[in-house]
Order: sequence, then C-alpha cells, then structure tokens
Amino acid sequence: MGQRSGVDTAFTPRTPRIVAARRLQRRRERDATGLFLAEGPQAVREALAVEGCVQELFGTGEAFARHAALTRAAGDRTSVVTEDGLAALAETVRPQGLVAVCRQLDVPLSVTLAKLPRLVAVLAGIRDPGNAGTVLRTADAAGAAAVVFAGEAVDPYNGKAVRASAGSLFHLDVVREPDSGRVLAALRDGGLRVFAADAYGEADLDDLADSGRLAAPTAWLFGSEAHGLPAEIVAIADARVRVPLHGRAESLNLAAAAAVCLYASARALRMKGTP
Repeated sequence: MGQRSGVDTAFTPRTPRIVAARRLQRRRERDATGLFLAEGPQAVREALAVEGCVQELFGTGEAFARHAALTRAAGDRTSVVTEDGLAALAETVRPQGLVAVCRQLDVPLSVTLAKLPRLVAVLAGIRDPGNAGTVLRTADAAGAAAVVFAGEAVDPYNGKAVRASAGSLFHLDVVREPDSGRVLAALRDGGLRVFAADAYGEADLDDLADSGRLAAPTAWLFGSEAHGLPAEIVAIADARVRVPLHGRAESLNLAAAAAVCLYASARALRMKGTP
C-alpha cells in the first residue's frame, strides 16, 4: 500500500483491491469483514479523525491534489485509482473522488452506559438507511451520546446511511443489539427514562417539557415510518409521547419527529445545567 501516481499505475475496476473493496457495498461482506465504505471528503475527514478507522483511502490523482490535507493525513494508506475505478467504488451519481475503507465502529451498550449518557436515541426496527443516517446526524447535533440500532434495524454502515449521517457516524457511539427488550432493560438499569415517540401517544411532548420530566437522562425510541414501534417495545416504555401538531398536517416523518424530541430533551438538559 502507499500513494502511487500515474495513469499506468492507478488501480482500475479490475484491480483485486478495488474488486475486494467493492464487495463492501453488500451487507453480507460488511458483516463478514467488519469493514465498510465511506464516500466523499466530508466522511473521509471525519473517519481519519478516528484513530485506526481508515484502512485504505482510494482516490483519483486530481482528488488527492485537491484535498491535500486529507491525503497527508492518510499517509501510506492511499491508493490512486482511475476515474472508472473510483466510479466502481462510489454509490453516488457524481462521486467526489475519494472513497475510504473503514473499520466498523460498534460499541457495546454496556460501554456506552458506563459513560453515564444523558441522551440516547434508539432506532427500533428502522429499515430505511436514509432515515437512519439522518437520525444519526440529528442525534449528534442534539448532543446525544449514542444511537442504538435495536432489533431488525437497518445496517448503519449501509452506504446511504453513511452518506446521510454527513460524518456524524464517526462522532458518537454506534450500538447494535438485536434484542430490543435487552436494550430497554439495560437503558433502565443505566438510569435512563425511556420514552417512545408515538403519533398516538397519551403524553404530549410539550407537557413533558413543561413538567420537567425531560430534564433527566433520557432514551428516545423511534420506529419505522411504515410500521411504527413494535407493540412489545411500546408496552414497556415509561411513556408513549406524541409531538403536538398545531397545524393541519397529519403527522411528521421519522427524521422530523426525532429532531423535535431530541432537541426538546437537549434544551431541558441545558436549562437544568446538565452537561
């Protein structure tokens, strides 16, 4: 490995390392190797900031020249590719010249809870990678410590999810736990209240905020737009919470509802003076 220059030496779509990296576009290969692809300079920049995350950085000669700081940060992990080689790795229509092979960043829930988090988002059974990535980004912006992918949730290392997170995937704890009941029990044992975002919930978000109940360590549960939260999960949450709708809209989409709930908690924690 190491940076190489020149058209004759650049990797092509048929180069074995490109072929191997391209397989990471499939979940089965990501699960087997513990690796994933991060595309574009923003994702690459955030990945490089995490020690040991970037295993190899592929880029065109022009992209390496344009993003000299990233090229220097990657050091001998860089490999020059042709435009066709880059296109084989990228999943966007207009790739930005850089694709990194990264180590997955999963953190056990026990490790997250040992840090005494104040705010956690739980995605229970969410299948849409764009929504998952957007919630990751929103949770990061709201100051959440972790996003937990519970049950049969989408792979957070899906290319679309990684892109939608806009680099936030590399900022907070990513937890994957197939047993949703175990997640809720662990969160409660860790001292967090568990609120389920539900359009038909009996509790009103504004009322919770006004009563001060959001000023405590909280885990928010979010389900898929199509099916909502699993009934067995809702049943053991501390409360089913609806976002008040003051206009004529029927509902909010998942990403918008998550933003409203997480920021309501973030504001309550800030007003209480909780770091």
